[in-house]
Amino acid sequence: MIRHSVIFKLKDAINADEKQAFFEAVDKLASIQDVQKFEVLKQISPKNKFEYGISMEFDTQVQYDFYSNHPEHVAFVQNYWLKNVEDFLEIDYQI
Repeated sequence: MIRHSVIFKLKDAINADEKQAFFEAVDKLASIQDVQKFEVLKQISPKNKFEYGISMEFDTQVQYDFYSNHPEHVAFVQNYWLKNVEDFLEIDYQI
């Protein structure tokens, strides 16, 4: 099993409508085939600069690769992630 997690900080310049559209697009990722235990989290530790996290699980590497290459995920990255995220850290765990 793989737990895919991304911790990120949004750009300061995005407005409330852009932020809402970003998170609505994030929520749609949960409907991609084989995504399990999908969570969007607000990061509260003062020990780092990141604000939010997204976490999900996959049974196999094949399923994770399918998600990564899925047209909806690719479109999300192009249309929302690259435009709105200032910095991020991606961590994939084998569980």
